[in-house]
Amino acid sequence: MIKHLGKIEDFEKEISEEVIVDFYADWCGPCKMLSPVLEETNFNVLKVNVDDFQELAIKYGVMSIPTLIKFVNGKEEKKIIGFHTKEELEEEFK
Repeated sequence: MIKHLGKIEDFEKEISEEVIVDFYADWCGPCKMLSPVLEETNFNVLKVNVDDFQELAIKYGVMSIPTLIKFVNGKEEKKIIGFHTKEELEEEFK
């Protein structure tokens, strides 16, 4: 399931479960390539536009996009950067 972050106030609630947060931008080519790949997975994905939520990108050290961060119970568990295939994502985030 893919959701888009609507309000920054909702972020903490969204990461309280197991979720992959996709830090992206609309103008980013690799981000556009990654979106359909994420749709093919069974992950819960929260998309966070870094142009709209710069403070979250700074807080979590997002220096390049796309950056995917797996959160479990509100804690960062794993971070990967750049485009990855479905198989690579499933291996990284299993």
